[in-house]
Amino acid sequence: MKSIHSALVITALLWTATACKDKTTEIVPEEANSDWTTESHSNDAVPNYDIVFPQNQVNTLEIIMTAADWAAIKADMQTKSGTAFGAGGGMAPGGTPPGGVPGGNGAGGLDLISGDPIYVATTLKFNGKAWKNVGLRLKGNSSLSSIWRAGIYKLPFRLKMDEYEDKYPEINDQRLYGFKELSMSPAFSDNSLIREKAVADIFRMGGVAAARTAFYKVYINFGDGLKYCGVYTMVEIIDDTMVKDQFGNKKGNIYKPESTFQTFVQSQFEKKNNETAADYTDVQAFVAALNSADRTSNAAQWRANLEKTFNMDNYLKFLAINNTIVNWDTYGAMAHNYYLYNSPTNKLTWIPWDHNMSMTNTAGGGNAGGGRAAVSLAMTEVGAGWPLIRYVAADPVYYAKYKQYVKTFTDEVFTTAKMNELFDRYTNLITPYVNGAEKEVAPYTNLANTAAFTSALSALKQHVVTRNQAVSAFVK
Repeated sequence: MKSIHSALVITALLWTATACKDKTTEIVPEEANSDWTTESHSNDAVPNYDIVFPQNQVNTLEIIMTAADWAAIKADMQTKSGTAFGAGGGMAPGGTPPGGVPGGNGAGGLDLISGDPIYVATTLKFNGKAWKNVGLRLKGNSSLSSIWRAGIYKLPFRLKMDEYEDKYPEINDQRLYGFKELSMSPAFSDNSLIREKAVADIFRMGGVAAARTAFYKVYINFGDGLKYCGVYTMVEIIDDTMVKDQFGNKKGNIYKPESTFQTFVQSQFEKKNNETAADYTDVQAFVAALNSADRTSNAAQWRANLEKTFNMDNYLKFLAINNTIVNWDTYGAMAHNYYLYNSPTNKLTWIPWDHNMSMTNTAGGGNAGGGRAAVSLAMTEVGAGWPLIRYVAADPVYYAKYKQYVKTFTDEVFTTAKMNELFDRYTNLITPYVNGAEKEVAPYTNLANTAAFTSALSALKQHVVTRNQAVSAFVK
């Protein structure tokens, strides 16, 4: 009996030791980061828009990388862009990129950066807490190229909270108050620093879904101490939270195309979800319906078939808003900066994106530059290279509806009173962090000087007046 008892004791001790070993080697986020809570770091939390996208305050974000990480970013960018940081030789804001004229009659986009820049693991500090091993990569095309060549540290970038979860399992499914990815826009070519935010709000005010935005003061440690990089606009990622929040689900295909829709080319329709399912039938059907010969032989049938594949009413509202405010960097000038979502109605819905080159009568937010042509209200100058605009302009039913949406938007949303209030509110909100107690200074700003920021507000207000006059003449 004694031997049996001893054996049982030994077995129990071994089991306990194994269990303890398993427990101590199991990595959970709370053990790896004392700041980890379900609400702030876990994938179990719903996106908290009040904390991450506040509308009446400027949040603060600190990002810490090592000198080696910054060196890796510079080496990668030199390979992808062909230019060292600060080497010059890029396009002026709003100008023509080296190698050709963008836009035109359906020319599409021109990639100045070959592929996405690399991610590096950083520490992010926000709201009194830290997030470890957060993926950061630079983002953008002409804006990134220009800022990079100028040697300005206020670079556009993207955050991915769980990019390094395979390497660091303790951050598995890490989130920032429910958000997995976030985009940071430095307001390149926008001396007001508020266009990215204001235009997204204006689209939603006009009944078109658009990503939510918020202002942030950003400090970045490039390996030699925190540097103040000024005011950014944080932009919600379409395929992360925006579609689910504003459409109710995100099961349908989400695309970020670079297509003029003259023909269907699969490589021009980047899938942002459902990547393993090689099903592009929704966009194929849309492009086929758009370019069908029925358009000239049986317009009613053409419209009916097109509307089975595409949310045309939403698009006409978008087009009315986009042409009224003026936009130099989207479909009609460049074949990018929009998303398509196959919403629960099984129709592709247009989602606008990237608005820093909007609401100005001159390409590049007030900087001289050629090569781009914002679409006019009448759209008469748009060629067949942009069929989704050209065919709307040529169809009397769609054109009449578009014209009515232009008038409604201008009468009810894009009024001088409403826009002045919006512009004043946002300018007052960020002024202390641009030209107040904290100032944007070179080489950590895209502003030529603080006077450029100060004068930008009146230019924005005058733009609204000018566009209202243009609309009055157009809708007569």
